[in-house]
Amino acid sequence: MIWLRKTALVLHLLRGVLTCAVLFPWLGVESRQWHIRRWSRRLLRICGVEVEVQGLVPGEPSPRGAMMVCNHVSWLDIYVLHSWQPSRFVAKSEIRSWPLIGWLCAVTGTIFIERASKRDAHRVLHHITDVMLQGDLVSVFPEGTTTDGSSVLPFHANLMQAPVSGGLPVQPIGLTYLDAATGRPTAAPAYIGDLTLLQSLNAILRAPPIKARLVVGPALMPTSGSRRQLAAAAHEVVAHLAKGDGDAAAASARKLDQAIPAAAGTDEPATA
Repeated sequence: MIWLRKTALVLHLLRGVLTCAVLFPWLGVESRQWHIRRWSRRLLRICGVEVEVQGLVPGEPSPRGAMMVCNHVSWLDIYVLHSWQPSRFVAKSEIRSWPLIGWLCAVTGTIFIERASKRDAHRVLHHITDVMLQGDLVSVFPEGTTTDGSSVLPFHANLMQAPVSGGLPVQPIGLTYLDAATGRPTAAPAYIGDLTLLQSLNAILRAPPIKARLVVGPALMPTSGSRRQLAAAAHEVVAHLAKGDGDAAAASARKLDQAIPAAAGTDEPATA
């Protein structure tokens, strides 16, 4: 019954608060990530969501010191990504003031940004670059909003300046929610329009079991490229990955590799 699963979610949230308050101050990075991964996987199990990761070569290590970019469908996206590879998310500053949730986000390493402030945007870009150079994985949703998952919106280029400045890789991820039984796309997790968080949660809990498919694409190197070029390439790769088309994603990544040397040797054309 739904009310039993909601009760389990509340208890699980309280357990997360206790873990962050009591254990996190004494734990190192790897231990924190272990707890975040385990907590996220348990949350998804309660919600009836299993995670399938594709695209990684067996034995290949998870990305580090990179910016992970992914299409955005639901509030579940964060926990799906955490269940595979915990990272530091970039979020709007308003979330920091949310009761309990804002505190949890801050404790687990979220980087907050004031979207309306250019000065704060510059501060955050420098901070993101610094933490990635130290080996952290930073995750962003460059669409800037959620969709129903049927398509990927154009990517905003602003945060792409961080990997460009640091000469660091961008790791594209395609995320799709499927009916676990039929393998067909499902919009049950979509957090869009005027839907409230409670309404979204009810839709997820009432839906048949869901499979969240993560497809990991080839890393994109921004050396000598512009942030807009990088954002456009990342969007193209993620759009293919979200459809499960790894071959097309790899072809798009190769186009960026070929475009960068060419761009380095020519001036940008003048615009009218």
